[in-house]
Amino acid sequence: MTQLNTPYPSTAYLTGFLRSRGVAAMQEDLALALVLQLLSPAGLRAVAARVDAVPAKKHSPAMQEFTAQRDRYLATIGPAIAFLQGRDSTLAHRIVGRNFLPEGPRFASLDVYVDDEGGDPLGWAFGALGLHDRAKHLATLYLNDLADVLRDAVDPRFEFVRYAESLAGSQPTFEPLAQALAAPPNLVDDTLRDLTLAAVERHAPTVVLLSVPFPGAAYAAFRIAQTLKAQHPHIVTVLGGGFVNTELRELTEPRVFDYFDYVTLDAGERPLLALLEHLQGQRSRQRLVRTFVRAEDGAEGGDVAGAVQYINMMEPDIAFAEVGTPTWDGLPLGSYLSLLDMLNPMHRLWSDGRWNKLTVAHGCYWKKCSFCDVSLDYIGRYEGASATVLADRIAQIVHETGQTGFHFVDEAAPPKALKALATELIARNAGISWWGNIRFEKTFSPELCNLLADSGCIAISGGLEVASDRLLTLMKKGVSVDQVARVTRAFTDAGILVHAYLMYGFPTQTVQDTVDALEYVRQLFANGCIQSGFFHRFACTVHSPVGQHPEDYGVTLQPLPPVSFAKNDIGFHDPTGVDHDALGGALKKAIYNYMHGIGLEEDVRSWFPFKVPKTTVQRNRIERALRERG
Repeated sequence: MTQLNTPYPSTAYLTGFLRSRGVAAMQEDLALALVLQLLSPAGLRAVAARVDAVPAKKHSPAMQEFTAQRDRYLATIGPAIAFLQGRDSTLAHRIVGRNFLPEGPRFASLDVYVDDEGGDPLGWAFGALGLHDRAKHLATLYLNDLADVLRDAVDPRFEFVRYAESLAGSQPTFEPLAQALAAPPNLVDDTLRDLTLAAVERHAPTVVLLSVPFPGAAYAAFRIAQTLKAQHPHIVTVLGGGFVNTELRELTEPRVFDYFDYVTLDAGERPLLALLEHLQGQRSRQRLVRTFVRAEDGAEGGDVAGAVQYINMMEPDIAFAEVGTPTWDGLPLGSYLSLLDMLNPMHRLWSDGRWNKLTVAHGCYWKKCSFCDVSLDYIGRYEGASATVLADRIAQIVHETGQTGFHFVDEAAPPKALKALATELIARNAGISWWGNIRFEKTFSPELCNLLADSGCIAISGGLEVASDRLLTLMKKGVSVDQVARVTRAFTDAGILVHAYLMYGFPTQTVQDTVDALEYVRQLFANGCIQSGFFHRFACTVHSPVGQHPEDYGVTLQPLPPVSFAKNDIGFHDPTGVDHDALGGALKKAIYNYMHGIGLEEDVRSWFPFKVPKTTVQRNRIERALRERG
């Protein structure tokens, strides 16, 4: 499970590439299909049967509401899904009346928005004209109630986005996943099995590639492969994707190959071409590229039969300019769900609307940040393409999908490439809307920000991390707080929304650092520099500079157990001894309110439920930095 509003781009990239090389390739989004089947009248009747099987005294609040309003849920699920798919917009009028959709525990969150006079709880956020957005938010709460029912009655691991991720993420051993796969299938598993077999029936493939971008997609991918091995053992199964590329680089667990014949690392184009040639008898197994296999016999390179073998015939990767144009052909673009979890106008972009995802350049042109996986291919190998090639890809995608919204999914889109692309888009009168991720560097002048806005840029996100010049230097971010303020304000002045990625718990970060960072963030909101943000807890990974050279950051790593499966996060000891978990709750509460325009004048200490030191940051620090622009 990734997101429900738009397809994850990996299959679109690989399908487009393989077709450009003459390979008959088709794609399916079984995650979306699974959700749509569960959230249908037939799916909810099956869920209701599972709820009935649970003793009433063990019913959660979500299950109690579902049972009490079952008939209304069954009557409204079809219309609500159609509305979120954009197929029945006039239903918004009934939804906002608050008498159409049944309301469960998730609707309690609306109470925090009621004003002192007990007025309209959503009026402050949407104003008088936001009928459709109000309805979308209410329908999203309705789906979240149903997700809670699924989790409580069917599968405690169920999430729309991070389904069963604890079974795979940084799991040193395959055992938790193996036990889950050996357990009797539940309703979700059975539904996914039926969808898998139906997809095989439609396409009759000889090879199935499963892309697992995140740990929360791993369990379902193994369930799909399990179904294929049981019902269609002749089909070759291949595992790849971001989770694999990051966490399975030291894979030695043979049981993985009970489900997958091959596991490939990093950019998939070259390994897949080599693998397809091998399957067609045109190259030996020992000439595969970045591919794990299970050794067939002891003669194979001296490997013990059944042991995991990594084969990497050194061949150059396909140039980024030659990977072809992604295609969404075969994906049900009209069936994705535009959700509205967060009312903030920038934050909603991740879940609302169907965005064509595209990459401006492969890798990161900066590749120095000490918390980042700079040693891995997806960061470390930087390659660009000309503005002409990118604009041609954009035009082809708009022609295919009929949709003009783009999300550039780069780690950090390079300003030089964005300037060239913006100039080309304006020259072509492309008429697209786009947003993406950047570094807040001084190259983004007011002039460049205006150019990007003219080309269709509506929003950008970037890493401010810990708003502390000392820690930004330690992180090798290459930016200062003052610089971030000036750059983000330039984007805002150009009419472009700004989201800041924020971090807490970085090595040597003190309570004072944290309080000061929150004060900087408060001032950035108050001065119109950023409109949205999110605090992430720092996690040390084995592929980052902190994980590889902890002594440079004043920490010591905790020893890992023997690893045969996933390896990524690694614990560390920070001599400052700060309880970052206790601080994190306050940071997230503060920024949630800031995004809704609440509490911007309050002392930042008021967000913490315990005593913290007064900030050392002057209250006009950001305002002064903006005056000193240039």
